[in-house]
Amino acid sequence: MECFVDIELRPDPEFAAHLLLGALYTKLHRTLVTNNSTDIAVCFPGHQNRPPSLGTRMRLLGSRPALQTLTNTDWLSGMRDHVKVGALAHVPAGATHRTLRRVQAKSNPERLRRRLMKRHGLDETQARERIPDNAAKTLNLPFLQLRSCSTGQTFRLFLSLGPEQPAPASGEFNAYGLSQNATVPWF
Repeated sequence: MECFVDIELRPDPEFAAHLLLGALYTKLHRTLVTNNSTDIAVCFPGHQNRPPSLGTRMRLLGSRPALQTLTNTDWLSGMRDHVKVGALAHVPAGATHRTLRRVQAKSNPERLRRRLMKRHGLDETQARERIPDNAAKTLNLPFLQLRSCSTGQTFRLFLSLGPEQPAPASGEFNAYGLSQNATVPWF
């Protein structure tokens, strides 16, 4: 992760920042899927847990060639009026390193019961005894509201920022620009 590009949302009276950020992130995700890219990471410098927010800036991180290839495509079509794209720059030498990963909660007991019944041949009463209604877990983390390209369903992509690491950890990034193990420069 030697370089970065910041994409700042412009204030818009018609659309809330979290909606624009979700649309921007969806466009990035589609582009990463199309290009089969595993070397571009994403982070949100405005990330905060209390109150949960990702801020108004999305930072793309990667090698200079990977970021140049991305910025030379027209992946921001339809968003250009809503964003300000910064110049390609080097990551500062004193940057710390953190993980940014997706977190999923088991928030739907009914779905968990159906799965349990299917996998273990239980009836509904037995499944309800094993997984009561109060087993639902909720997350109080920043999230993006996205629409799945494959199913068309909307879902929340919850993001958890890990603690500062003494050294960077390398690895591949998924089509969301996230990794369970690899760190991103944090500055």
